[in-house]
Amino acid sequence: MIKKNSILHGDSLELLKQIPDKSIDLVFADPPYNLQLKDTLYRPDQTTVEAVTNDWDKFDTYQAYDNFSLLWLKESKRVLRDGGTLWVIGSYHNILRLGTSIQNLGFWILNDIIWHKTNPMPNFRGTRFTNAHETLLWCATARKAKYTFNYQNLKELNEGKQMRSDWHIPICAGKERLRESNNQRSHPTQKPEALLYRILVSSTNKGDTVLDPFLGSGTTAVMAKKLQRNFIGFEQDKEYIKLAKKRLKQTKVLADEVVTMAKSRKDLPKVPFGELVEQGIIPPGAVLTDKKEKFKATVSIDGSLKIKDISGSIHQVGAKIQGLPSCNGWDFWHVKDKSSSKLLDDIRGDYRRRKISLN
Repeated sequence: MIKKNSILHGDSLELLKQIPDKSIDLVFADPPYNLQLKDTLYRPDQTTVEAVTNDWDKFDTYQAYDNFSLLWLKESKRVLRDGGTLWVIGSYHNILRLGTSIQNLGFWILNDIIWHKTNPMPNFRGTRFTNAHETLLWCATARKAKYTFNYQNLKELNEGKQMRSDWHIPICAGKERLRESNNQRSHPTQKPEALLYRILVSSTNKGDTVLDPFLGSGTTAVMAKKLQRNFIGFEQDKEYIKLAKKRLKQTKVLADEVVTMAKSRKDLPKVPFGELVEQGIIPPGAVLTDKKEKFKATVSIDGSLKIKDISGSIHQVGAKIQGLPSCNGWDFWHVKDKSSSKLLDDIRGDYRRRKISLN
């Protein structure tokens, strides 16, 4: 039995077989990219560019790479609990091949996230566009799986706005970049801590178990420890394991009150719109508008809305007037007074907090 909060040396394909079925909450995989680099790359001043030339990134054929990918992806699906998710990162060299394997195995891709590197390495030859991004695939175990997504917390992280699928995060530089005594990079594909921070906050909770089958220099384990998640890491290079363990030793665990996040809306006590009407928070006769005040609806005594010949719930009316199959009325309607307007969901949030404090 593999213990939690441990790093194991060996072949990830073999080590994965030792993980029990449905025991992992999240798999983050930064697999070999199969970059297929053949020539030495030089800067304009003729100094050598630090590229990925390690044997672990080399495959004889695309078929060999696909076979390797299918094996670890199949095992990842087996060890993930039904509500667990898979995160895979890659570049144009491999992400399309990985996406095909992921879908063929029955995973359901929830998002493709563009990691926009704010400080990318230039294209020194001037023969292509500068590679300024990598792609992450976020996948559920099945289309109807109930996965973890801390929407509200991501919104707080993004100054009250929905978190988008383009993430502007710099690559490792300065003190974060691990280097040898000769100033060479300790690991060629070290991922920034900010990237793993966002991933773990978005789709795990305190106490969840995160598996990284290609741990490398240990960023996943470091962020899991800091955020009070459990981790399991596999790595075949003993030098990288030394780096990861050294980083873990220096990592401080954040306090409980810092790590405990606010509940998402779906976990909070239900507050129907009619309750706000009954309590006089939004009295009958109040006028609700959309953000741009294109539509105006009147609140009836039973909590339904009326606009011209359309009537129904805040969700039904919002959908009908926009010609959409559905609408979240809490995020669509605003209550307008003489000087300002306030989103319906914010009014509900204020009421809910008062209600919870009284109980």
